[in-house]
Amino acid sequence: MHRVLHLLIITTLAISILAENDSIYEILRAHALPMGLLPKGVKEYNVDTKTGEFSVYLNRSCKAKYESEIHYEANITGTIGYGSIGGLSGITAQELFLWFPVKGIRVDIPSSGVIYFDVGVVRKQYSMALFETPKDCVVVENESEFLGDDKIQTSMLQYYEVDQSVGRNIV
Repeated sequence: MHRVLHLLIITTLAISILAENDSIYEILRAHALPMGLLPKGVKEYNVDTKTGEFSVYLNRSCKAKYESEIHYEANITGTIGYGSIGGLSGITAQELFLWFPVKGIRVDIPSSGVIYFDVGVVRKQYSMALFETPKDCVVVENESEFLGDDKIQTSMLQYYEVDQSVGRNIV
C-alpha cells in the first residue's frame, strides 16, 4: 500500500513537471487543436490544469494573415478543453472590412480538417491546414483600429460631408 501511494505521488509530480515544461503549442496539440492558433512570439503563458483557464502573453499586439487577418492582443485569455477554447478574449478576426471578436474556437472532428471560430453573430469555418504551424505576427501600428467599446470595428475610409451649396448658382 505504501509503495502504491509513493508511486502515485511520483507519477503526479512527473506529470506536473511535464505540464510546466510543455510549450503552449504542445498544450494546444494535446487538446486536439492546431498549434498555429497562436502566433510565434508567445512571451509567457499560464494554464490551470484543473479548470483549463489560460493566459497567453505576447510582447505586443500583432496581426497574422491566414485566410483572413487575425489580430492578437498582447494578453489573450480563455478556457481550453479537448477540441475547444471557450470564453476567449484577445483575438479578433477580420471579415471583409469588419473586425469581430472571437469568443470561442472549436474542432468537432479532428479528422474533418475543419475548425470553427465563434464570433458571436456567426461561426466562421476555416481549414485546419491554415493553422498547422504558428505564423509570424506583424506588430500593429494603429491599435485604435481594434479597440473601443464597439466590438465590431470597420476599417473603411472616413466619411466626409460635402458642402453641396458650392457651385449651385453658376450660370
